[in-house]
Amino acid sequence: MAPRIEFPDHGLGEHVDWALHRPKMAVGMGALSEAVYGNTQLALREREAARYTIALINDCVVCRATRAAAAEEAGIVEGFYAEVTDWAHGEGLSDRERLAAEFAQRFALDHLAMDDGFWARLRAAYADDEIADLTICCATWLGLGRAIAVMGVRAPDEPLRV
Repeated sequence: MAPRIEFPDHGLGEHVDWALHRPKMAVGMGALSEAVYGNTQLALREREAARYTIALINDCVVCRATRAAAAEEAGIVEGFYAEVTDWAHGEGLSDRERLAAEFAQRFALDHLAMDDGFWARLRAAYADDEIADLTICCATWLGLGRAIAVMGVRAPDEPLRV
């Protein structure tokens, strides 16, 4: 698939270059992304479980190909991402990782399905500041990943490391 709009090659990769039609907005998108990746306090495996769940939902090839920069230190191997694709049955995932993926799925597909029972499970596992963190992360990934998917941007030759 080719990108759905034309844009100059600025050498930053299609995932950035397309947005440079609107430089001030692109800077804001970059700042939001940096704020999320630079400031989240979620455990890396929990973050990646939520992020990859949304990448699959968005069908964003850039997001699906992206990997955690500190994956090795966090014990994330490629099989982890396969586990996340079926998070409800992923035996290699912790309860918190499964819950992060479930939150991401509900957030992206049916936020109204976050009933009292779900919130009770979430609050039993995560502190309020962690839930706020997870929510901000999921909002960012859903919006930016959806934008990249809608634009038909191709994944870079080398996966992004976040």
